[in-house]
Amino acid sequence: MASAEIAFWVVALLVVLALLFDFMNGFHDAANSIATVVSTGVLKPQQAVLFAAFFNVLAIAFFQLKVAATIGKGIVEPGIVDHHVVFGALIGAIAWNAITWWRGIPSSSSHALIGGIAGAVVSKAGPEALIAGGIWK
Repeated sequence: MASAEIAFWVVALLVVLALLFDFMNGFHDAANSIATVVSTGVLKPQQAVLFAAFFNVLAIAFFQLKVAATIGKGIVEPGIVDHHVVFGALIGAIAWNAITWWRGIPSSSSHALIGGIAGAVVSKAGPEALIAGGIWK
């Protein structure tokens, strides 16, 4: 019984971290998708945000998780990834997004997450657990 309770809280914590990363991703990168149409006066900021939100929902409905599966394929040995690696990857990506936002440094949240996964896997199993072809694609 206790292991199920611990597992629930671990999963709950990972879900909270994933939602925080998603918030940071939108906070960090979303302005890039609407900056041009707002700065040129084509759309008002509220219209641009609604337009972007609508097409983000449409994209996830149409493409589902195919983009994530393609990006995540072949980066690390799959058997190495566990909740510790996911925790480390999310913390690393969230921290990197916060630092680059705070300093005004352009950065990609997707690259931060890939770097977080790679770093967590190297910490757990060493550099031989990385798949170089997937990292450099």
